Amino acid sequence: MQTIKYSIAIRSTKPGTKKAEITETKAYPVFQQTGSMSFNDIAQHLKMHGSTHTKGDIQGIITDAVDCIVEHLEQGISVDLGDLGRFYPSLKVTGAPSASTVSADNIKAVSVKFRASKAFKDIVKEAQFECVPSREAQALAVAEARAQETLQPEGDDENELG
Repeated sequence: MQTIKYSIAIRSTKPGTKKAEITETKAYPVFQQTGSMSFNDIAQHLKMHGSTHTKGDIQGIITDAVDCIVEHLEQGISVDLGDLGRFYPSLKVTGAPSASTVSADNIKAVSVKFRASKAFKDIVKEAQFECVPSREAQALAVAEARAQETLQPEGDDENELG
């Protein structure tokens, strides 16, 4: 099992509060992403796991699956992908004063939601966690290191390390 990295952030206990109006904060763990994989990368990775399909075949299968999922979501059908989870359509709406005044104008956006399966969610039961410096703290440490001056003897521009 891989280690999930997190940092610590101080945040308002009331999300959405303007900075000047914050009266209470708490420290929260915040997920630290360590990278991302492109479509090409994931196809290559699947191939490395012993798939009998070529990278191109895998990309084609995934592309066709996405097209199929979109087609069904547009029809209002949720799509269950087993141990991965379920995709389903959702609406962002505004309320109307009465049922008789509700119309398509109340629909502001259509989005796709994802609900992870129980098996997928259970990943956290076996996860190990490691606290790491926040991105801001890392940037400050790098800036501080770059700002440090070194001592150099006169006329000694070259130095072998190691």
